[in-house]
Amino acid sequence: MSPLVIPLGIIIGLALGALGGGGSMLTIPALVYVLGQEPGTATTSSLLIVGTTSLLGLAPHLRAGRVRIAQGLMFGALGTAGSYAGSLLSSHVAPAVLLTAFAGLMLVVATVLLVRSVRGSGSDGFADLSREPIVTWRPVTCACPRLAKLLLAATAVGLLTGFFGVGGGFLLVPALMLALSFPVTVAVGTSLLVIAVNSATALLSRVSTIGTDLDWPLIVGFTAAAVVGSLVGGRLASRIPSTILSRGFAVLVLAVAGWTAASSIPALI
Repeated sequence: MSPLVIPLGIIIGLALGALGGGGSMLTIPALVYVLGQEPGTATTSSLLIVGTTSLLGLAPHLRAGRVRIAQGLMFGALGTAGSYAGSLLSSHVAPAVLLTAFAGLMLVVATVLLVRSVRGSGSDGFADLSREPIVTWRPVTCACPRLAKLLLAATAVGLLTGFFGVGGGFLLVPALMLALSFPVTVAVGTSLLVIAVNSATALLSRVSTIGTDLDWPLIVGFTAAAVVGSLVGGRLASRIPSTILSRGFAVLVLAVAGWTAASSIPALI
């Protein structure tokens, strides 16, 4: 196992714990370009790593009351169809096309993060849409006009999870804030639960690929390091302004996107 597995896992775990997502944006490039995995194998490995890390990284957010379990499970369930479809579609796409599309997705994510941090309304570039007390097991209530928006957001996140092997946390946080009126801190915590559900769903559709093709020692080591990083990131989330975290992460994603594009686009020509 490469000695780079541990530091890479910690960095990705920190992003997941502190931002409620985004770590998977780095997982696939790390697995492909640093650790030498094929893109198809990397997306499956990423689902295992990110899903497990998100689930175990819930601990500090649960203790702080920042996870709405009922709504998180509902959102994850609504995204099941998209996650399954995305996973099936991914297996029919050429590796170079997959990586090029992924580079484009990273550019979009980095731009959104920068715009959110510059806006400065609320603690993460969005207005804090709810001042309600945080209740972990709150009954699910959703007005009809919001239901369509909620279903669309959940399906889109599930589709991205299945196709790219990412958790979709960069979309989940604003989606939960806008569709369910969550405060940003609750959206971050709840998004980890949804990521775990989406990752599990996508893995079920890839069950035939899970076996000898995967480097299990690498996955276990990477996941263990990422879990440690996510626990630390969960604590940092309440101490470091999220705008600072978002900007730093956006710059890193831009750099990785440029590298991924430069490496994959020539293969298309």
